[in-house]
Amino acid sequence: MLPITLYGAGDCDDTERTRLLLRTLGVPFREVNIDCNSDAERFVVFINGGYRSTPTLVLGEGKFKIVITEPTDQELEQALIQSGYSIARTAQ
Repeated sequence: MLPITLYGAGDCDDTERTRLLLRTLGVPFREVNIDCNSDAERFVVFINGGYRSTPTLVLGEGKFKIVITEPTDQELEQALIQSGYSIARTAQ
């Protein structure tokens, strides 16, 4: 399983939805609030072609990473399964 970093913003409903889904599924993750971390904000803007898109998730570390921006619940679940996580339920 790949480690997961969730880059989000405090006032972002999609970040809250994604955080809740990861917790509901029991998937461990590290969260970075880009409102409070300028290096993380620059990374998110860079990786998203100049856009401050949240949530941006990074699955993996080192040379192999999967980056997902503003995923639906179904897209996130699919990425988790591909990354080796066992998903207990399907999101509604």
